[in-house]
Amino acid sequence: MGDRIVVVEDVWGAALSDLARTHEVRRHPDAWIDPDMLRDAVSEATAVVVRNRAQVTEELLSAAPDLKIVARAGVGLDNIDVAAADRAGVVVSAALGANAVSVAEHTLLLALGVLREVVAHDRDVRAGGWERRAGVELSGKTWGLLGLGATGLAVANLLRGFGMRIIGHDPYVDPKDPRLGRVEAVGLDEVLARADVLSVHLPATAETKNLLDAALLGRMKPGAVLVNVGRGEVVDEAGLAAALRSGHLAGAGLDVRGTEPPGPSPLDEVGSVIYTPHIAGITVDSQERIVARLVDDIRAVLSGADARCSVGKLAGVRRGAA
Repeated sequence: MGDRIVVVEDVWGAALSDLARTHEVRRHPDAWIDPDMLRDAVSEATAVVVRNRAQVTEELLSAAPDLKIVARAGVGLDNIDVAAADRAGVVVSAALGANAVSVAEHTLLLALGVLREVVAHDRDVRAGGWERRAGVELSGKTWGLLGLGATGLAVANLLRGFGMRIIGHDPYVDPKDPRLGRVEAVGLDEVLARADVLSVHLPATAETKNLLDAALLGRMKPGAVLVNVGRGEVVDEAGLAAALRSGHLAGAGLDVRGTEPPGPSPLDEVGSVIYTPHIAGITVDSQERIVARLVDDIRAVLSGADARCSVGKLAGVRRGAA
């Protein structure tokens, strides 16, 4: 059997179309919905392409004996058991940083949307109203970054033209790292207390789950705005709703939720919240970059070379390799 690349979510891009000219590429964009359907789809695959919904478990990996690489069209790895892939000798590739600019732009969109009440004004005008409420400027304020990886630093880069002070917290980043540029690295308590806008750029881990609970949200600067483009599990939604209803926080822009798609939430009744459906990193531009990188890695691994964007501990070790 020749190499078979199976795409199990809605992933597209010019590089995938080019790959289909030289390899067998099968598309099952809805296979992620049902575990049995997903197992059947990948059973003969040598490469699998996922986004963030297909659950790549140890069981799924064992159902694909010829699998050599799982290519993640994005950066988060919540849906992939990387340790199980390591044990199976399956490379996991993720285009880390490829969508950082897209996420950063969306972060600013959410913050500005909350501060200028864009959604509420739009609804009001459509209903025949013309209420002109004053918004809040970013200029002269302090922006706090929770997480100083690629997306956090991309936000800092975009903020250079806004005349803001930029502070950030990340326990895994050296405060003297030259890549921080004009970002002032501070402790968690300080970033909470000083930030007029706090944007979250954290993955979902045991350490970050419900990190921003009612207690920490209560330590944020009164009147601040929270933007979450990291992972929904980081923010306690009940605590956030309480902080917004009390007026302690002015608003929130949420691209990610604890459960996706979300069920009913206490946030639904709070007018100062803007939702988007986990699209911060999804732009035409970012998807082309991401797909180009993952296709390069698929070609490399299937030809016996190493993946450039491997995130597993067994980088360069492939099933069947010596």
